[in-house]
Amino acid sequence: MPHAIRVHETGGPEVLKWEQIEVGDPGPGEVRIRQEAAGLNFIDVYHRTGIYPEPMPFIPGVEGAGTVEAVGSDIDDLKIGDRVAYGGPAGGYAEVRLIPASRLVKLPDGISCEQAAAAMLQGMTAEMLLRRVYPTREGETILVHAAAGGVGLILCQWAKAIGATVIGTVGSDEKAELVRAHGCDHPIVYTRQDFVAEVERITGGAKVAVVYDGVGRDTFMKSLDCLQRRGMMASFGNASGPVDPFDALLLARKGSLFLTRPTLYDYTLDPVDLQQSARALFDMVTSGKVKIEVKQHFALKDAAEAHRALEARQTSGSTVLTI
Repeated sequence: MPHAIRVHETGGPEVLKWEQIEVGDPGPGEVRIRQEAAGLNFIDVYHRTGIYPEPMPFIPGVEGAGTVEAVGSDIDDLKIGDRVAYGGPAGGYAEVRLIPASRLVKLPDGISCEQAAAAMLQGMTAEMLLRRVYPTREGETILVHAAAGGVGLILCQWAKAIGATVIGTVGSDEKAELVRAHGCDHPIVYTRQDFVAEVERITGGAKVAVVYDGVGRDTFMKSLDCLQRRGMMASFGNASGPVDPFDALLLARKGSLFLTRPTLYDYTLDPVDLQQSARALFDMVTSGKVKIEVKQHFALKDAAEAHRALEARQTSGSTVLTI
């Protein structure tokens, strides 16, 4: 029987249990895939801790890739042996899983399963932010928080390919060198530098057009002070905790600012949008403009160890759980 990581109660990494599971035949519109790798993301932590509740028990993991081994009825575009990947729904920390065919994309020859498992959620999030939430334009200056993370590294490379000037916050000099090598023009080491003052200095007081912020509580309020008049705050994650409630009039006082809290689910719910987002990502990767570098590997059964590393900010770039 295949194995999976299951969660029976919310809590710390210790609630991630390695268990045998039964995986039946796919029903109408479903596919069964044998996975090669699953991605590690902060949303997995949110599910584990209950910030984003899931019905108990559940298998975490919203990003993965593998090979189709069975196909249900009413499916014409997938067949046994196809290499596929997905960015949701949950259930990815498993050797074998069922998933709706509408959530799968076929992998082109130039993309490995490991790359796809590291890039689907993070890469399509970057595509969503840069091309649809706030379409970044050539010549604009942007601020990317957690620039050395999985989404951050992709954002830096993609924005640089567009022609933007990229400012990015990181936690160490080592990570500053990493993001500089991936398109970040101005790394800011937030542990010793005030990122608001640095943004003011770098831009000559002009500030930035948009802040892409997956950190949440620790960076949110100060990020508003980095924005130009009518700038956009795109808050897409809670790595440091959810943003505290605040008076919406603050957005007016700070320059008629825009605020959005996007989720990839709402931008890829339509299968057409999903396929278009994945194609845009694959095009950037196969062109060499965006490099997907897996910086950490953990065995799937060691998912708890991977979660501890992620929450302790000991990871950079993408992390995969190998199966």
